[in-house]
Amino acid sequence: MTTIENDRLSSVESYSETRTYRKVWDWPTRFFHWSLVAAFIGAYVSNKLGADYFSLHLFFGYAVIVLVTFRIVWGFIGPRHARFANFLKGPRAVLHYVSAVGSGRHTRYVGHNPLGALMVLALLASLGAQAAFGLFGDDEIYNAGPLAPFVSKEASLLLTSLHRKLFYVLVAAVIVHVTAVLAHVVVMREPIIRAMVTGHKPSHLVPAEETLRSSRGAVAFLLFIAIVATLAIGLHFAPSAQLDVAAF
Repeated sequence: MTTIENDRLSSVESYSETRTYRKVWDWPTRFFHWSLVAAFIGAYVSNKLGADYFSLHLFFGYAVIVLVTFRIVWGFIGPRHARFANFLKGPRAVLHYVSAVGSGRHTRYVGHNPLGALMVLALLASLGAQAAFGLFGDDEIYNAGPLAPFVSKEASLLLTSLHRKLFYVLVAAVIVHVTAVLAHVVVMREPIIRAMVTGHKPSHLVPAEETLRSSRGAVAFLLFIAIVATLAIGLHFAPSAQLDVAAF
């Protein structure tokens, strides 16, 4: 076989490889991701619509709490690439990744890269904190969070202030996150947005041994129901809940 024929065969094999896919992200993780995006946007829009939409704002806040709680637990019991142990790295790995990116070297990871893993933690912590602060909030006009009666007036006002200010931190974090994602798609040619929709990445980016075999969907469903039920029961016994939790 000639050199030209070898080159053509290599090109065909390479093209064929990039046209096949292997599963990386389980559907519960993808459901969490896009649901959290929707809940965050919904909370923002309902807040901007005014006090008359406070019940809707509360609903989206509850959704954030449920989703963040789910993702934290899923980080311990979920499939391979969803687990914190799989993608959380130490400072040395983070610095190595940053150095590689800074020098133009493409260091690829099947799941989250070390820097992206820190962003995952930061977003989970800040979103969870903001939603939790809102439970104790009080606007001193029309509405108060369902747990406001459990703290002093001063504490409620402090948590209300933190709830509002943390939003701007979240906006900054989201901008950084989206920018990093676009950089991966445009510069590094990694289809990570598509992967978070379909769950699959091109096979040349995923070693066969790291292919996801099961989404553990039944476990995820039971976990989600348990979290929703726990929150609903807790809110039901709150002395001044503003939302009909039976609907939730």
